[in-house]
Amino acid sequence: MIGRLSGILVEKHSHLIVVDVGGVGYELQVPLSTSAALEDPPRSVTVLVRCLLREEQLLLYGFRTPAERQMFDLLIGTSGVGPALALRVLSGLPVEELLAAIRAGRVDRLMSIPGVGKKTAERIVVELRDRLSALEPAAAPAAPASATGPAEDVVSALINLGYDRREAEAAVRSVAGGAGDFETLFRAALAALSARKASRAEK
Repeated sequence: MIGRLSGILVEKHSHLIVVDVGGVGYELQVPLSTSAALEDPPRSVTVLVRCLLREEQLLLYGFRTPAERQMFDLLIGTSGVGPALALRVLSGLPVEELLAAIRAGRVDRLMSIPGVGKKTAERIVVELRDRLSALEPAAAPAAPASATGPAEDVVSALINLGYDRREAEAAVRSVAGGAGDFETLFRAALAALSARKASRAEK
């Protein structure tokens, strides 16, 4: 799956951005904190990504920091909390305040977020209080990083565009041995795949 995108921010709205990577526009839903931190387009940006499959649609969610993405993962793992509500929670409180509210059992603080009722707030506190240790190592904002590296991110992006994994991996390996940043690898791999397609068509 895609873990990070680096490209040109071409659209920015309160809860949605579009990042152009090698001519492909990726639409990502984002919390207000991420949108507010980004300068107006066109700008070079790097965002962390979480991919979710919902009703046969691949949806992308973007985040400014690892802590935001980890908190998103924890929230959607809570009973009755889907991606839309998780983004709303992250938009309503900074991660640090959200952590403090959950640890202190501040149901009222969570209920101040639009769309979060008492039962949902109580579930978030009960289910996440003991799981917050997973977030603490990355709680402070840090530079975006990909656990799998740019090469695997490019392979995932190509698969999402409809290419077979085997040919996607071969294309990435053929480009400088798979070394380089996401954008450079992605463009070069796309060019390699296009060249192969054209060569097959001529035969």
